[in-house]
Parts: sequence; C-alpha cells; structure tokens
Amino acid sequence: MASTFFGLNIASSGLSSFQAAVNTTANNISNVKTDGYSRQVANRVQAESLRVYAKYGTTGSGVETTSITQIRNEYYDVKYWTNNSSLGLYEKKLYYMNQIEDYFIDDETTKGFTTILNNMFNNLDQLSDFAADMDKRKTFISSCQNFATYFNSVATGLNQIQTDANLEVKSTVDNINAIAKKIALINNQINVVEMQGGHANELRDERALLIDELSGIVPVKTNEVQVMDSNNEYYVGCTEFTVEINGQILVDTRNYRELECRTRENKINQSDVDGLYDVVWADTKTDFNAGATGMSGSLKALLDIRDGNNEENFRGTVESLNGNQLVLTNTTQSSVEKMSMPEEGTITIRNKKYNYSSFEVNFDADGKATYTFTLEETIDASVGAGLTGYEASIGESISYMGIPYYNAQLNEFLRSFCAAFNDIQLTGQDLNGDPMQAFFVAKNPVSGEEGALNASDTYTTVTSAMSSYYKLTASSFKVAKESEKDASIFSTTTDVVGKQDAYDLIDKLLPLKSQEKFYRGSGADGFLQCLISDISVDTEESKLFYENHNNISKTIINQRLSVSGVDEDEEALDLVKFQNAYNLASKMISVMAEMYDQLILNTAV
Repeated sequence: MASTFFGLNIASSGLSSFQAAVNTTANNISNVKTDGYSRQVANRVQAESLRVYAKYGTTGSGVETTSITQIRNEYYDVKYWTNNSSLGLYEKKLYYMNQIEDYFIDDETTKGFTTILNNMFNNLDQLSDFAADMDKRKTFISSCQNFATYFNSVATGLNQIQTDANLEVKSTVDNINAIAKKIALINNQINVVEMQGGHANELRDERALLIDELSGIVPVKTNEVQVMDSNNEYYVGCTEFTVEINGQILVDTRNYRELECRTRENKINQSDVDGLYDVVWADTKTDFNAGATGMSGSLKALLDIRDGNNEENFRGTVESLNGNQLVLTNTTQSSVEKMSMPEEGTITIRNKKYNYSSFEVNFDADGKATYTFTLEETIDASVGAGLTGYEASIGESISYMGIPYYNAQLNEFLRSFCAAFNDIQLTGQDLNGDPMQAFFVAKNPVSGEEGALNASDTYTTVTSAMSSYYKLTASSFKVAKESEKDASIFSTTTDVVGKQDAYDLIDKLLPLKSQEKFYRGSGADGFLQCLISDISVDTEESKLFYENHNNISKTIINQRLSVSGVDEDEEALDLVKFQNAYNLASKMISVMAEMYDQLILNTAV
C-alpha cells in the first residue's frame, strides 16, 4: 500500500512541475523582444500510478514535467526562407539600380546629357554665321569637351558601381562561409545537449536565425533526420542536419563547405574593371553557378548588376580551328559599334576555355563578319575538327541589364555618333588649309596616345591591336588634342581657300542631333531616352517586386509569430494560472502537514 506520507510526494511533484512552468513563462516574458526567440512550453504528464492493496486498486502519484520544448512551425520557416531569397534579390537590385539611375538624371536641377548636347549643337549652329571666328570656335570646342567629359564621368561612375558590387560579392561570400561555420558548430552543440536527454531550444533558435540571414543571400533548403541505432530500432538522441544552397550541400551536420572568390585572369567585357571575382567551391574549384535557374538572393543580384549583359555577350559558330587560329562566323556582334569583347581574354567552346591573345574581324561586301582569334595554345587538328559547328562564347549570357550592358550601350552610341561626325570632318579642311583629321578620338588610358581614326567605311578589316572605333569607349572618348590646343583645327568646309567662313559641313553636322538615325532608330537626342527607358524598366521592376515580397514577408512573419512568438497577454494569463496551481500545491502540503501533526501528536502513531 502507499506510504502514509505519500500525499506529500504528490504535492511536492505539483510544486516542482508548476515551478518549472512558472520559470518557463518567465523565460518567455524575458525574451518577448528577442529576435528569433521561439516560445517555450513545459510539457507535463501524470505520473505513473501505484498499485495498492485496497479496493480501489491503484492511486495516482502526481505529475511529471517531461520536457521544455519550443513551439515552431517548419512550414512557415520554409515559406519565409523562400520569400526572403526573392526579397534579398530585389532589395539589392533596387539599391544599385537607383545608383545607376542617378548618373543619367537630366532635369532642371542637374546639367545632364540633354543640356550638354543642346549646348554643343547650339554652339555649332552659331558657328554657321561665324565659321572663321576663333572665339566662336573655342566656345564650340569647349562644349565638345564638356560632351566628352560627361561620358567619361558616367563611365567612371558605372565602373565604380561595378567595383562596389564586386567588393560586396567578396564580403557576401565571406559572410556565407561564416554562417556555414556557425551552423556546423551549433549542430554539434545541439547533438551534445540532446544526446544527454535535453532539448537545445536556444541553440535551435540561434541556428534558425542564421538560416534566416542566409536565405536572404542565397536560396536555402534544410533537412533534419533523426539518427537511429545500428539496428534501426530506437532514436539515439542526435540528428543529421543539412543545409543546401543553390542545390548543393553547404553544411552537413558538423561539416561545412566554403565558397571562394578567385580573381579573373582575363576580362570578359571590354569595359570591365580589373580584378573581378568568380565564385567557386573551395574544395572542388568548380563554379558556384550563380546564374542557375531558380537562383535568387542578394548574391545573385550583385552578380547580375556586375555582369549583366542582357544576353548580348559575344557568341559565334566555329567554322574552323587550325593550330592556334580559331575562325568564327554567325557572330552576335557583327559591327564595330557593337563589339564588346576584350582585346585579349578567354573564349569557351564545349565548356572548355581557351585563352586568346588577339583577334581580327573581316567584313565582306554584305557586312557579314568573320572573326579570327589567335589562341595562346596550339590545338591538335583532330581536336579542332571535332569542334567545328559548335558555339563559342566569351563570358556567360546573362538576361539582365547590368553594368556591362550599359557600358556597351554608351560605347555603341559614341562609336556611331563619332563615326558619323568624323566622317563629315574628314572630307574637309581646317582653317590652315590642311586636311582635317578625326575630331573625336580615343585616348589610350596607359600611354595617353590618340589613335588615328579613318573614315568608318574603310574598315573592312579590324584587329584588336589597330586604332579603330573599337578602341573608342565612354572612358577613352575625347576631343583630339590638336583641336583642343588650336581652335583653327576644325573643318567647316571642304575647301577653305578663299572661303574661310563657308559652313557647308556644319549643315551636314547639325542633322546628327535628331534627323540622322544611327542609334536604335534615333539621332543623338534620342540616346538618353532609349537608355532611360532601359533603366526605368529594371528600376520599376525591382521596386515593384521588392514591395510585393516585402509585404509577403511581413505576412509570413506575422504567421510565424502567431505560432512561435511570445504573446504578453497570454503569458500573463499563464503566469496567473501556474501561480494559482503552485499555491494550491503549497496549500495541500500545509493541509497534509496539519493532518500528520494531528495523527502523530494525538494518536501517537
């Protein structure tokens, strides 16, 4: 039969159980504002009943607190992580697109492209009546210098954005590695605690908070499996926890992988800054493949902004590969104006990379281009024959308008505009009666030399080494130094002898502003509108999707909090409830103490 004093044991179990419940409630209240904290609950069950030798047979033995566990819904976690990746993608894109947009502001408060272009052509128009006036000439040439400076500054700004995005890629990769290391460490700590029979609630919250952060950078998928004994009969107390990013394992319980940033040996685009990083797995040196289908997060946004070419990278079909001469036809860049490949770089054929040291492009009578790349290695004839008909490409085809795309558009416009302008100039004479040379030129950034630019229709063959409009970019664009020094070196007529005030060439130059169509079906004044429309599309898209995903995120957060969050009112009620239960258990002990006193003192039992 049960002990005479067994009632004290029952009351004591109530005290202990509700003390644990009060402590748990106090912990919840203390962490009501703690990020990532999940509400905890003390789980109670009735204690095992005792068999007694009495008519009623058994008697209850009190209550037991079996565990203190957290309340969390995995479904809402997955929803949050999925949406957070998209939110991170568009938030980062919006941040950088706003910066890009700032460089093309053209309104009443900012002296932008339209103001500078109008000023240049207004000064050119005024020169019509005073073609030989040196002050008028200096004013016009000065406005041309401002025109060149504008493009130089825009190119510098875009290159700075590319540099900033590249540096952020490095810091983001470092952050991924740090998070992976922390998750692996926490996994081990969780298993140590839970193999001893505990519940590592705080550690699990800490791990979930790290995954929340990681999901904003890259798409995340987690999986946790209980570890069974060798006979697969019972749970040993630990779990295997894996984290995947971009479909590949990042963390496997206590082990983790790292990503690595490797500096590119060669540029992918002509106007790229030096030192861009490729993201690879540190252990295998294989590409992280951030451009994979379904990839999102802030890392994807950074790479899109830094490398996005709107699928306009150089591609062509291998016609032949003989020794170190690679010949390509059916190319995507079939004009000098659109050429964006670097002077030397890397070309990929069937997933194999070949470095080239130079290239040459020939244009036939129909304008079709044939490229010949000089490779740094000699390829066996049998290997070369096996590559015929396959696609060759420089860089990846990325369907986003990032810095490479905008740089390419700047270059294309300037080459088209300068070729049209210079072609007219090259037909005339300066005030000294000398044949006019190119007015707009490209300045070598290293040597400072200016290459001689011939009439555009003479370029049936262009090489990476020769001076041509291929060398003219937004960064290298300038007014020829001879014209900067001497205002007489500008052509207004085809024959200056006896008619220095003639302006027949000015009449041909003025239509370049709006009447002559040489860039995307418009004149010079349509350039900014075309580019702004591109920028606006991506900016508005980023803004719209950011706002949508931000609203969705708030909804999911509320859903998560409805399950795992601490409700102050609910905890206050629990506190009162558990306090009353504790007081009743205490009262029971007092009552039973009086009963035992009466029993002992009055009956001498």
